[in-house]
Formats: sequence, structure tokens, C-alpha cells
Amino acid sequence: MSAPLTVPAADAAWSVRTALRSPRRLRIEVLAGLVVALALIPEAIAFSIVAGVDPRVGLFASFTMAVTIAFVGGRPAMISAATGSVALVTAPLVRDHGLDYLIATVILAGVIQVALGLLGAAKLMRFIPRSVMVGFVNALAILIFMSQLTHLVHVPWAVYPMVAVGIALIVLVPRWTKVVPAPLVAIVLLTAVTLAASIDVPTVGDEGALPDSLPSLVVPHVPFTFETFRIIAPYAVGMALVALLESLLTAKLVDDVTDTRSDKTRESWGQGVANIVTGFFGGMGGCAMIGQTMINTKVSGARTRISTFLAGVFLLVLVVGLGDVVARIPMAALVAVMVMVSVGTFDWHSVRPATLRRMPRSETLVMVATVAVTVATSNLAYGVIVGVLAAMVLFARRVAHLTTVTRTDDGDDPTRRAYAVTGELFFASSNDLVHQFDYDAGAAHVVVDLSRAHVWDASTVATLDAVRTRYEARGATLEIVGMDDDSAARHGRLTGALAGGS
Repeated sequence: MSAPLTVPAADAAWSVRTALRSPRRLRIEVLAGLVVALALIPEAIAFSIVAGVDPRVGLFASFTMAVTIAFVGGRPAMISAATGSVALVTAPLVRDHGLDYLIATVILAGVIQVALGLLGAAKLMRFIPRSVMVGFVNALAILIFMSQLTHLVHVPWAVYPMVAVGIALIVLVPRWTKVVPAPLVAIVLLTAVTLAASIDVPTVGDEGALPDSLPSLVVPHVPFTFETFRIIAPYAVGMALVALLESLLTAKLVDDVTDTRSDKTRESWGQGVANIVTGFFGGMGGCAMIGQTMINTKVSGARTRISTFLAGVFLLVLVVGLGDVVARIPMAALVAVMVMVSVGTFDWHSVRPATLRRMPRSETLVMVATVAVTVATSNLAYGVIVGVLAAMVLFARRVAHLTTVTRTDDGDDPTRRAYAVTGELFFASSNDLVHQFDYDAGAAHVVVDLSRAHVWDASTVATLDAVRTRYEARGATLEIVGMDDDSAARHGRLTGALAGGS
């Protein structure tokens, strides 16, 4: 993982109540929310285009997601809004069936997320290994950077020095003062220069029309029939899983950055509630946003729900009340912010030659697979799933080779043989176990000691039954000793009951 931001212990556990009593902390939260709101606008518009809907649908979704999750979410300071992953999942639905079906899908996806949260889906996070998390972070950094390249191609030459100046400001301003977030300084100064000098560069307004009214309650105009459910259900399930996975991984990343723990179960059903609310306000749905979250927590130093709530409020105020001003912000300023976010998000330590030499090849392969699939598909869920599967296969393969069978008798009694089995016995390691005994030694009694092994599955029980069958076919008896209680219970329940085991 990238080096986490070091924060004092007292700074890591701010609550809303204590933050409201601290002018310094409150200033940090307010300014962080403003910076995030500015960064959300072009992203929400861009994701709306990807999904095939009006920019207002993405902007309203970002407002309702941020405000709702500020109250119901389990990870303080994490930003949820309209996201590219959700847009990719739902784009075919919008193309084939229209906006109303999208709204119905968002509501159903929210209900599914609430159900998954209440069923404890967040506990599955324990099965995601560190190598997949590192790959997830690195892939996100690459995707954030790649998403900015479209703003750097076929643009006026003035864009390039403006981006360079913006990056320089973000790097240098914190050395002079941390009173105001460096990204906000870069955005304000570059906007002022652009307006004062009448520099013709792409602006936020060029990305799409900004709304001029507040969002209102919407009921999707779709038939309430099984056919409608059949159409939207696959998209709702896909959206719910992708959004939940991305949100939980982002929450874990923020836990590391802020050196705090968060309630993943609450975050799971909270994301569902936020999507339900978003659907009823005509939004396209969403989930946690890694880029804006890193701006909020790592760059701006926010730690409470205040910044998340204000990010949504400021977003609405900016696009509805100050739309003409926001529309004139140069995209170069926001590109500079997002480029620095990608640089700060990437785990540079993970790709250092010294780290790669020290790291097991299997873990490096898992990280690379996660990055490659995520970048190739632009879908974080696919990358994480492939990474977890690769980690499982490589782990099983590695553990399988750690199982050994050793003869332990002294050879004085030719009618007796004793073997000690060492290692974890499961389907991958027990397949070859049957071939590691000497069946033609002429022994009448064979003892297999499992005191240094553990029986994990039915495959192992079937293998032990096969070993017993081979010995009995030669007139020998087999005695298995040393099993722990769990292994003995599993073996006693299954032995002799498995096809091919006798």
C-alpha cells in the first residue's frame, strides 16, 4: 500500500460534535468539502455521458449520494457519488430501455445492497488478500490518470503549461501554508488567470449543461410486472455487487490512510439506502469514489462526516446557484488535481526493485493480474475477482506442496509400518497422498499418524479411505491416529460414505 498519511492519535478519531467545537478542524472539513465538490462536477458529467443520460442525472446522483451517506454510512470522510463503474454496468440498460428503467434499477440495486449488508456481506472482505488490495490501489491510480488523458489530447497549447503550474502549486503550497488546501489554491488561481487573460481553454461548462433547478422526487414510469423485474434484475444485481465491492475496498483503504477503523456492515447497507434515495430523486446511482475520497482524506485532511455532507451541499449550490461561475473553471486545473491524486494513490513501494525481489512471485503475479484486468476492462470488480481467484489458486498450489509423508518406524518389526503425515490436507494436497505409501512392503499392520496434519475436506477423507482400501486388499490393517477433534469429527462423519472411498 502507499505510505499512509501519518496523523496524531487525537486527530484520527474526530467526531462531528468535537469537530464543530474546533474552529481549525471545522475549517479543514469545510474547505475539503468545497474542493471535493469542485472535483466531483466534471467527473459526474463525464460518467453521465458514459451511462448515456443527461448530465443532471449524474450531478443529482452525486448530491444525493454524498448527503445521504454522510448520515447512514459507516466510513466517515469517505465520498460517495456517481461513478464510472456503475455507469459501465447500466449503460446497456439505458441504451435499450431508457432512463425510467435505469431509475428502477438503481432503487432495486439499493434494496439488494441493504439486504447484503444486513446478511453480513462485509465480512467477505477478510478473504481479499493484501496483494489484491495493492493491485486494486495501483489500478485505481492508473485509471484515474488515464481518465485525465482525454483532457490533454487535441487541446490548445495553453492547457499544458496550466496543468504544469497546477501540479507545481499542489506540490509547493503545503510547504508554505496548510491553512487552505493546495488543490483549492490551484483551482482558484488558474481560474482567475484564465478569466483575467481571456485564455481560450476547455472549461467545466464544455463538459455538459449544468442544472438550473433542484432535484425533485421521481417515481419511475415502468410497468410493475414480472417482465420489468426480469429486465432490470440482472443489471441491479451487477450494480449492487460492483458498487458494494468498490465501496468496501475504498473504505478499507481510508482506514489505512487515517489509521482508524470503520463499520463495514453499516457502510454496506448505508450504500444501499443512499442508492434508494438517489433513485427516487432521479439519479443514476453510485458508490464510493476513490479519487475524491483521497482528495478529501489524504490531500485535504478531512476526517468526519461534515466534509462528506458539505461536498454534496456545495456541489448542488455550485451547479445550481453558481453554475455560470463554475462553468468557467478551466479543466486544466481539475486535471492537475486528479493527476496528483493518482500519483499519491499509487503504491510506489510495491514496484520498487528491492520490494519485487523480496516479495514472493505468487503475490507479485496476483497484484499484476489485478492491475491488468482492472485497467483492461475499466471495471474494478473484474480485477478484484480475478485477483482473488488467482490468489486462491496459487495459495492452494503452494500449500499442497508443503504436505509430506515420512516413514517413522525403526524397521525392526517387518509386520508393522508407521507413517507420519505433515501439512494441511485438502483437495489440492491430498490428491497425491494415496501414492506416497508403500503397499507392497508385506506389513500386516500400518499406522498413519495425523497429529501434525489437519483434515479439511471430503476429498481428504476419500483419499484416506482409498489408502485403507489398498492396504486391506493386501491383507493389512490400517490404523489412523493423532487426529485433532475437528479432523476426527469430519473423518468420522464421512469415512466409508464417499463413493470410491471403499
